Amino acid sequence: MNKKIKRIVMALFGVGVGGISVGIFNTVLLGADPFTVFVTGIGNLFGLGYGSVYAAVTGVFLVVVFLLDRHYIGIATIFNLFGIGYIAEISTKLIAQYYQEGHLWLRVTMLLFALVLLCFGASLYFTANLGVSAYDAVALMLSKKTPISFRLCRIGTDLICVTIGFAFHATIGVGTVLTAFFMGPVIQWFVDHVAKPILDGKRQWCKN
Repeated sequence: MNKKIKRIVMALFGVGVGGISVGIFNTVLLGADPFTVFVTGIGNLFGLGYGSVYAAVTGVFLVVVFLLDRHYIGIATIFNLFGIGYIAEISTKLIAQYYQEGHLWLRVTMLLFALVLLCFGASLYFTANLGVSAYDAVALMLSKKTPISFRLCRIGTDLICVTIGFAFHATIGVGTVLTAFFMGPVIQWFVDHVAKPILDGKRQWCKN
C-alpha cells in the first residue's frame, strides 16, 4: 500500500478506535480521560449530546490553533473534529443496548480494555503524522511559547478540564487517574511495537 494512503487509513482507524473507547468509558462510569470529562460536563450544562459538544468545543480550540500556530493542523485534525465525538456517542448507545451493569470486576475489565484501545488508536493517529487534535495542540503551543515543559502544560490543561467537567457533574474516577498516569507509556509502547512497524511495512510487531 502507498505510504501516504496507509497514513490516512491509520489516522482514520485511530480516530474510530478512539471513539469506541470513549463509548466504553462512558458506559462503565468509572471516569474517563480529562478531555472527555470536560466535554461531558459541557454537554450536561447545555443538555446536548456528546458528539455535538465535542465538535463544537474542538472547533473553538481549532480556531485558536489556526490563528496562533496552524502547522499543527492536518487532515487527521479534521478526522478528529468530525469523527471521534459522534463515534463515541453512537458507541455509547450501541453498547448500552447490550450492557447490563454488573459486578465491579466486569466494569474494571471493560475500563482497562477501553484504556488499551484508546492508547492503540492514539498510537496510530500520532504515527500517521497528519496533524494533531486541537486539544493536543493547545499544550504543544503553550510549551513552545513559554518556558514551561510540555508535560507540565498538559497536566495543567488536563486539570482545568477535569475541574470544569466535575463542576458540571461529569463522572471522574479511577479511569481519569489511569489515563492521566498510564496513557503516555502505553501509547509509546504501541507506537514502537505496533504503529511504526505497520507504517514501515515490517512484520516484527506480529512477533512482539
